[in-house]
Amino acid sequence: MASTALPQHAVLRRTITSTTADSSPSTAAGSPNDTPRQSPSSTSLSSMSSLDDVKEEGYGKLIDTHGNVFELPDYTVNDIRNAIPKHCFERSGLRGLSYVARDIGSLAITFMVFNKFVTPEIIPSAPVRAALWAGYTVIQGLFATGLWVMAHECGHQSFSPSKVLNDTTGWICHSALLVPYFSWKISHGKHHKATGNMERDMVFVPKTREEYASRVGKFIHELDELTEETPIATLIHSIGQQLLGWPLYLFANVTGHNNHEKQPEGRGKGKANGYFTGVNHFNPWSPLYEAKDAKLILLSDLGLTITVSVLVSLCKTYGFQNMLVWYFLPYLWVNHWLVAITYLQHTDPTLPHYSGGSWNYVRGAAATIDREFGFVGRTLLHGIVETHVLHHYVSTIPFYHADEATEAIKPVMGRHYRANVEGGSLGFLQALWSSARWCQWVEPSEGAVGEGKGVYFFRNRNGLGVPPMHLKAPKS
Repeated sequence: MASTALPQHAVLRRTITSTTADSSPSTAAGSPNDTPRQSPSSTSLSSMSSLDDVKEEGYGKLIDTHGNVFELPDYTVNDIRNAIPKHCFERSGLRGLSYVARDIGSLAITFMVFNKFVTPEIIPSAPVRAALWAGYTVIQGLFATGLWVMAHECGHQSFSPSKVLNDTTGWICHSALLVPYFSWKISHGKHHKATGNMERDMVFVPKTREEYASRVGKFIHELDELTEETPIATLIHSIGQQLLGWPLYLFANVTGHNNHEKQPEGRGKGKANGYFTGVNHFNPWSPLYEAKDAKLILLSDLGLTITVSVLVSLCKTYGFQNMLVWYFLPYLWVNHWLVAITYLQHTDPTLPHYSGGSWNYVRGAAATIDREFGFVGRTLLHGIVETHVLHHYVSTIPFYHADEATEAIKPVMGRHYRANVEGGSLGFLQALWSSARWCQWVEPSEGAVGEGKGVYFFRNRNGLGVPPMHLKAPKS
């Protein structure tokens, strides 16, 4: 994929996007079902145009982390849907089940091969056996992540036309991976309905300038003067995120919004994210859910109870050490890939986030990015890395039609579409580090006015990209 980004300041790096024709679609919709309203922009969302060419109408001059001019979108969800060939919406339960069978078969065959051949009798060297079993945990982690993705398809009803088949398959597959299927499905649906909304999103809501300053023990007006955060601090934070991010999300809604009292379901009074007594995905009375969801949350908990009971029995039969290698270490790899994929789909120097007043569905769905993970992403992980922008516009399209549908929406989105494919699979992994260094908190652009003050971009104290705004200290 070639870049559509025009040259900017030489000191700033930029994200590679795919080559698409620029277009002038219609208006921006607040949600898939809302009546479109006129966007303040007459052009596009993320046009990588010259700073001198931007038209400051309604929201001022918006600048992303790389220094590129950012403009709001002016097309609708219907524009997107109408561009996609009708057969891309067709779902096949039989085809979906074949992929589930493939993933389960891959897990079973790998397990049998290693248990039969990676033994002291066949491989006397203990270090060699240890290395092979370590490789086993990585391989099984990838196969299991593929199965997780198929359950994700079920949750979006893109697996088959049958809701019963979708939810039954999703519940079984996710429960086996210690995921509360319906609990996740409901909160994940809220993420799709509010992507990029700082007040309502459920996934990787970034810290504001004030929140970040509070974390590092500084005043918000001092952030632009702070010295660089040490790489070791970034590394420790990244390891913690990759190792513990998923269970902390389930148990304490970490990275989800913490604005529960203002949510429409009205069950969040006095509730906040936190450990033990805070908001979590296992409590039917959590503000993440409505009263009608209670039985589904309990069914999710039942699935986990069954799986935990089976795992305890297997540990007693075969020993915890064997189960550690056979199941628990691959499980940690699954958690790692889930967090890495989700983080990189929603965290990039080119991506905006929005206040509640400046957000709408089209803007939020466009605030995502496709990446490239080669054979692993496209085959083992069913393309979840490579077609995420489309997925946020039309989540019921099955993954095996997603590449074609993605190509179909590019002319509608024009330069609004983002894809960072630089470096291929290695670039995907490297982006974990670069995003952690570039994307530390969000704040409005210095030249923003009106509605533009509710459009936030990543900034950092590492001297990378556009510097933070300079705020004067309050008068004493």
